[in-house]
Amino acid sequence: MTTSTAERAAAGLLGVQGLALIVVAGWEIVSLVAGDSEDTGSSIALIVLTVVGALAVIGFAIAVARGQSWGRSGGIVTQLLTLAVALGAVTGPTPAPLFACVLAVPAIVTFAVLVVAIRAAAARREEDRPAR
Repeated sequence: MTTSTAERAAAGLLGVQGLALIVVAGWEIVSLVAGDSEDTGSSIALIVLTVVGALAVIGFAIAVARGQSWGRSGGIVTQLLTLAVALGAVTGPTPAPLFACVLAVPAIVTFAVLVVAIRAAAARREEDRPAR
């Protein structure tokens, strides 16, 4: 199955987000080893969850690159969750607007590209449908 430019772009953006999560997990590991953590158990759980999330986002990227709809759906959900975290970073007890922007801008761009990819996949499906 051929994929559109939008699908390839969305897959690339999701792949970069997945790799960024791997970097975050590495940073968490370094912090744990350096003794910057107050609760070792919670730190290990956070590292595991970060790695699982990274693998999921990378899986979504691969699925989008292959033209599979579940990857696009998972990518949309990922962007919405990222935007929720960005909103929390702005409205929490210690607002961090720069951090929120670092999260929100790529999420908004990826969300928009995923929507275009969804439309491209729908158009391709219509073209592949046999005439009645």
